[in-house]
Amino acid sequence: MTQASFVDRRFTSFDGLDLHARDHAPGAGPAKLPVIAIHGLTRNSADFGAIAPELARAGRRVLAVDVRGRGRSDRAPDPMTYQPAVYAKDVISLMEQAGIERAVFLGTSMGGLITMALAAIRSRAIAAAIINDVGPEVAKEGLARIAAYAGQPVDTPTWADAAAYARRNNAVALPHYSDADWDAFARRTFREGPDGAPILDYDPDIAVPIRAMGAKGLVPNLWPMFGRLAKGRPTLLIRGATSDLLSPEIAAKMRRRAPTMAYAEVPGVGHAPMLDEPEAKAAIFEFLSEVP
Repeated sequence: MTQASFVDRRFTSFDGLDLHARDHAPGAGPAKLPVIAIHGLTRNSADFGAIAPELARAGRRVLAVDVRGRGRSDRAPDPMTYQPAVYAKDVISLMEQAGIERAVFLGTSMGGLITMALAAIRSRAIAAAIINDVGPEVAKEGLARIAAYAGQPVDTPTWADAAAYARRNNAVALPHYSDADWDAFARRTFREGPDGAPILDYDPDIAVPIRAMGAKGLVPNLWPMFGRLAKGRPTLLIRGATSDLLSPEIAAKMRRRAPTMAYAEVPGVGHAPMLDEPEAKAAIFEFLSEVP
């Protein structure tokens, strides 16, 4: 069994939840700004299992967060706290307790929205930002696809069933995945339940705000926050070439609003790139080579 490249870090949210992050120590060399990696709606810190160790070996401490309600973080007693502005406050708690004043933010999907929300709450904490396949508005098709399965009950008595579920919901984004890839995907996004059967590794109540407020509950108008995020700091936008969430039109609008923003597109991949693709990794490392 390979040794984990991280240690488990616990931290306490502003409202008393016990939260978790994977803490990857930096490799040797000059000190660099750390990276805080934030996953998507139904995912967890394991999504950065490929890119985080590489970033750490290149000299940056990486903290990959389990957002409240996911992975090894507490479930929230009040499901209406499952919103980007609250998640951003949790990230501030992590930074304060880990002694980090400024960091590079790497946000996939909802993680990108959290980064935008953080720009409105504590802009100075963000030294640079990498936004993975999301924008300050999203395409209705992708939002409808995600909303159709988020928080819904699943029947997965075996790991083969869990892999089949993962394939059904994500094959449109990752058509090149093999059976082994879908099994690995399932083991990142499910955990073993009390009876030994795989269960999704998130609180089904994360969908409560979406049902209560509709699409705007998940993605309000974030153009002002995006403008604040991209102004005066290095920013990279990564898009899956077949993404149904970040449309070509929205990506083009973002690039017009932020003309100095770097941009990379990952061919053959939809929402969202896993960041282990050669094109995504090359863009990230080139971008970070210019960041302290």
